[in-house]
Amino acid sequence: MRSEQLAAQLYTLRHYTQTADGLRDSLRKVAAAGYRSIQVSGIGPIPDETVKTLADAEGLSICATHTPWNRLEQELEAVAAQHTLWDCRYVGLGALPEVYRDSAEGYRNFAAKAGEIARKLQEEHGLQFVYHNHHFEFERFGDKTALQILLEETDPASFGFELDLYWVQAGGGDPVEWIHKVAGRMQVVHFKDMEIVSGKQLFAEVGEGNMNYDAIIRACDETGVEWRVVEQDECRRDPFESLAMSWRYLQAKCEGVRG
Repeated sequence: MRSEQLAAQLYTLRHYTQTADGLRDSLRKVAAAGYRSIQVSGIGPIPDETVKTLADAEGLSICATHTPWNRLEQELEAVAAQHTLWDCRYVGLGALPEVYRDSAEGYRNFAAKAGEIARKLQEEHGLQFVYHNHHFEFERFGDKTALQILLEETDPASFGFELDLYWVQAGGGDPVEWIHKVAGRMQVVHFKDMEIVSGKQLFAEVGEGNMNYDAIIRACDETGVEWRVVEQDECRRDPFESLAMSWRYLQAKCEGVRG
């Protein structure tokens, strides 16, 4: 793992990035923490050109997005133009629409629709679709989890994955095993940690929880993951400091200081 592979997921800072001024201030703090790339998600209605200008001003590339499903279905050309402007290859879907979650057939129907979108993004625009999971994809339908169905029912050439390793663990999966299961189909991964406090499962800064990040980092290296995106859905301290804490831990791993 190299430090230039680390990115900050702006969803962590969503309460601060709803205006252009808020985004500017947030990107300055992200860059000051050490990050050189971001994933765009959860920001306000800010013009695409402004987002690009503000990111460039802080020396931040845009490695990936989370793009709403309705835009992928209805505005694919505009989505492609946005990503081209941002020099961003990875078009992420942050969450599976609820209408598809109740059955194996629902997941198969989603796989077919998303698979066609993924094919168009790749063949017509040179972009890569990536699917971000939560814990509900570990519900079993017969002898397979929903995530297994998505893995088997989609084209490896165009349908990629963006595993959220916290949610893999929360669903009862093995993060390291799943990194290897999607090998060759995952260039973007979400790093966050899991902590138990007063008997409750909580989000934590990377390195502050109980997940085996030595093994996780090694598996990402072994399978050629390009971007390791730090995200924390909820923070119990200032979220900028949470991102900085995760950066410091992972930067130390890059330098071989720990482990």
